Amino acid sequence: MLRVTKLTDYASVVLTVLTVSPEAVLSANGLAERAGLEPPTVAKVLKPLAQAGLVQAFRGTNGGYRLARPAEEISLVDIIEAMEGPLAMTECSVHAGQCDIEHSCGARANWRRINDVVTDALRAVSLAEMAIPTTGADLSASRRPIPLALRTG
Repeated sequence: MLRVTKLTDYASVVLTVLTVSPEAVLSANGLAERAGLEPPTVAKVLKPLAQAGLVQAFRGTNGGYRLARPAEEISLVDIIEAMEGPLAMTECSVHAGQCDIEHSCGARANWRRINDVVTDALRAVSLAEMAIPTTGADLSASRRPIPLALRTG
């Protein structure tokens, strides 16, 4: 099963909270309360988000965090890569030389193509879209098609 880690999931939740009030500077504790997460967890996700330039950190008595750029300019792939590193379906999807059988593997090129499709699909969904609340009934109606095409070559 392919899935993001819990911390990446929590990072997307924290970022959607920041999306609601993009100009506000919210403390880690305030974010935790609004997100329904524990403060240590929020502190843990904020560090890599700040390092990746997705949130700005402000020090001092009125310090806290806010989005570093508009939510429409932050994609799901940005969030995943901030938390987990480059998106790779397999070890060889991103970097050559990671596999002992690479020289004789016929599947590598296809895994790279699949990796590109997944990356493009995640790049097509913005944080702003993730912040739009939906209910179970709204889910099928709110889905927009994500054009997927396998690249050749």
